[in-house]
Amino acid sequence: MDFRRILALVAVLAAAVACTPSAEPPSTSAGGRGATALPRDIEKLVGPADRDVALQSYVDRVGQKIVAAAGLSGGYRFLVLDSPVANAHAVQSYVFVTRGLLALLENEAELAAAIGHELGHLVQRHAAQRARVRQGVLDAAVQAAATSGSVNVGRSVAQDGLLALRRYSREQELEADRLALGYIVKAGYPGAAMAALIDRLRRQSALEAQIMGESPDIGDRPSASSTHPAPMERTSAIETLPEARAPGEANQKSYFAAINGMSVDDPPSEGFIRGRTFLHPVLRIAFTAPPGFRLFNESDGVLAVNRERSLMAFSCLPTPVTGPLDEWMRNKLKPTPTDIQTLEINGAEAAIGARPRGSDTGLGQARYVAIRQGGRICNFAMVSEGADQDRQIAAMIASARTFRTLSASEAAALQPYRLRIVSPAGSTPASLAAYMPYPDLKMERLLVLNAAQSPAELSSRAQIKVVEP
Repeated sequence: MDFRRILALVAVLAAAVACTPSAEPPSTSAGGRGATALPRDIEKLVGPADRDVALQSYVDRVGQKIVAAAGLSGGYRFLVLDSPVANAHAVQSYVFVTRGLLALLENEAELAAAIGHELGHLVQRHAAQRARVRQGVLDAAVQAAATSGSVNVGRSVAQDGLLALRRYSREQELEADRLALGYIVKAGYPGAAMAALIDRLRRQSALEAQIMGESPDIGDRPSASSTHPAPMERTSAIETLPEARAPGEANQKSYFAAINGMSVDDPPSEGFIRGRTFLHPVLRIAFTAPPGFRLFNESDGVLAVNRERSLMAFSCLPTPVTGPLDEWMRNKLKPTPTDIQTLEINGAEAAIGARPRGSDTGLGQARYVAIRQGGRICNFAMVSEGADQDRQIAAMIASARTFRTLSASEAAALQPYRLRIVSPAGSTPASLAAYMPYPDLKMERLLVLNAAQSPAELSSRAQIKVVEP
């Protein structure tokens, strides 16, 4: 799938997509879970912290161990973000890892490598350096255009400068790897954990590409436009360093104990994806995407995408809407939809309209469906540009018609998928894979989750990770 086209399609839908309201998180229970406060400006950048106090404490201890062993100064904090996407990044004096990354890693040493990489960026002030270089590129481009009197000259200078900036960013990534390797070895972890971390991320990226129907090696291909070096380039650079062969303790037992029972799903306040169905236990809403579509849950809405260049974006408005929905659609959506009609969807007031011809920048047809659910308005924005766009649009409209309100009991029964540490004894790899609550690629997901190369490797281990519904 061409994600550049997807971005263009998303831009077409921008007028109709609004933020999904953030529901208040559930109250803290007596079981050791509670809120971890983040400054509001930081939370806006990275999202909320996970509410598991024990998990937060464990990750912070690992981070502080690295800081002490490396002799780093500064009041660093290490936090888990409430996200199932495998990622790590740093802002100011904070280092963040996501639940998704924790699920992917095999031991504490690999977590230390991820933390050490982000510490390396902070210690070297890489973000500030990139910002200065970027500003220098822009200043040079403006000066070149002014001096030459040619916008094209300025654009050429900017393009050359941005390519240099990308190379500079890749060099910073390699430098952060080298620093992280030194940090974790000083903290008593094996140097091999750094290359293992890179391989975990590479395999997860390949799995995500496979899920989307892309070539699994897409992330291994070097690209001049990328700000990150390819995984093989990172691994090759690490393996030349003597610290890469340093011994140490991986601490898998402690790590598995810390992540056992952790959610590997979206927060309930953002809803859950179950195959082609999206269900939101807090807003008590649900709909099912058409066959052939995949759902992606984001903090500001849900995307459904297929390989025929069709896309459907769903969101709910954060504020109530009064008056008829056809009037709201006529007055609020720009450009103003045509052929607006009112209807009912599962007993709820609804309206449907089309994006005017000639305003879609050549990206095919677009439709909007708005539905009133209680005091809120939820809306679908759909676009298709393929040869089969009429049928695709019809399928997406049919999907919008599946929108419904969940009963209180249905909403209460929705729970996040959780990671469990189990013994494979008495089970076959096939039965373990069948247990995974996903619609496809069950064995591939299980292998990547456990950093295993083959099903037989799973049977030889004392403990493995599985995901349970």
